[in-house]
Amino acid sequence: MIDAKTYSKSFIIIILVLVGCFVLNISLGSVHIPLQDVFKSIIGSSTEQDTWLYIIQNYRLPKAFTAILVGSGLGISGLLMQTLFRNPLAGPFVLGISSGASLGVALIILGSSVFGGLLTTLLVSKWSIVIAASFGSFLVLISVMVVSLKIRDTMAILIIGLMFSSITAAIVSVLSYFGSAQQLQQYVFWGFGSLGNLSWNELGIFFIIYCFGIVLSIFSIKSLNSLLLGENYAKSLGLNIKRSRLLIIIATSLLAGTITAFAGPIAFIGLAIPHMTRQLFNTSNHKVLLPAVFLFGAIIMLICDSIAQIPNSDYTLPINAITSLIGAPVVIWLLVRKRKMIF
Repeated sequence: MIDAKTYSKSFIIIILVLVGCFVLNISLGSVHIPLQDVFKSIIGSSTEQDTWLYIIQNYRLPKAFTAILVGSGLGISGLLMQTLFRNPLAGPFVLGISSGASLGVALIILGSSVFGGLLTTLLVSKWSIVIAASFGSFLVLISVMVVSLKIRDTMAILIIGLMFSSITAAIVSVLSYFGSAQQLQQYVFWGFGSLGNLSWNELGIFFIIYCFGIVLSIFSIKSLNSLLLGENYAKSLGLNIKRSRLLIIIATSLLAGTITAFAGPIAFIGLAIPHMTRQLFNTSNHKVLLPAVFLFGAIIMLICDSIAQIPNSDYTLPINAITSLIGAPVVIWLLVRKRKMIF
């Protein structure tokens, strides 16, 4: 058992690593900017070239903050789902939240056969895609919430979530069949995920909803620790299973749904970060896991984004590809090294 002093030292080190990854992320890009000018831009001082100040403050800083929100939010969502369902393969999107968002976006981008060309042209914009993804996630959330109130078995909710994903995937397939090549390309590009499309105003809205999800997650820590030993044990401790389950589902939906709406479906992070954190901290206590997952998720997302943007190049790789290529081997190595999965 690791004592509190060791945990404190570990968290200090991780926070310093996060700060380093943040500075590295905003220092890299297609345009080379000297490190001293990067620091000047952060504090709002003038730089050698005015364009450098604009690039840092209006593109790289929002993108870095988006990476922190996305990585930490997906990591915490995955932790909540893995604990609730006691399933190491559960992730933030097992309830069909991502599929609902994808269906909303598909209806906007691929729905010309239904809406007509002119209406679709008017509908397709950055905000319309965000609203459509949010609305699709919200509909799935409402459906899952109604089901969770009527069903006692937690695993049945997991299966129903997977069925919602299958239904929405089938509808998207039909829309894709009738969509044009240009529409399909636009939808596929949205599916790659992106961290660099948000302005400060959009990031502010994202952050407000994100904070609600984080607060609900913090309030769920006691319930999560009780659920580790099973629902029967949690009931013996006086835990209201239905209310706790509903709170966890809402927190996950707020985080995963908002992230998907603003940044697209980001793979791997929600599934792998909780496992990486458990292996490195060797604990199942959510008082430790929740902040640790927050920090690790942010760090991994910043590193993946730094790699995806290919420094000093005009090319940017899909963030989904990088998160899977970088993260999956790390998780395999950790599990093989530990030879068992802590849960």
